[in-house]
Amino acid sequence: MAELDKSGATYHSHMTSRPATEHHLRDLALLRRVRDRIDREYVQPLDVEALARGVNMSAGHLSRQFKLAYGESPYTYLMTRRIERAMALLRRGDLSVTEVCFAVGCSSLGTFSTRFTELVGMPPSVYRDQEAHTTDGMPACVAKQVTRPVRNREAQVTRAQLA
Repeated sequence: MAELDKSGATYHSHMTSRPATEHHLRDLALLRRVRDRIDREYVQPLDVEALARGVNMSAGHLSRQFKLAYGESPYTYLMTRRIERAMALLRRGDLSVTEVCFAVGCSSLGTFSTRFTELVGMPPSVYRDQEAHTTDGMPACVAKQVTRPVRNREAQVTRAQLA
């Protein structure tokens, strides 16, 4: 319930109505469906409009609610999934950067390389040369955790702090 404080600013009281809570829970379930779809279909050409249509939301509402729920936009989440998969393919060492770019669903080598560098802290070609076979013999669940890309340009800060 929206109320005005002494300054005239609107704020929401702590009382929530049951329909609002049910609506919020329904939206969270739909957002999980979107996230799961991105996880499954990251190779496909997904855009926010198509994702929103799949859960009967507007693209703007989906983007806002997804960011509130998961801390990043659907596009950023999609690119992170693609970069995670690219890291695994590059560590194998048997594919070129271009082949990996297209194998994970990216259509622009430049965008792929830029986003990879932002998340991982080094270009994909350097990653491929330096990290090839580093997870050999490691259980897949451990390899996934230790090689997970860092979001929102944190890789650059972390590497600078380590030096």
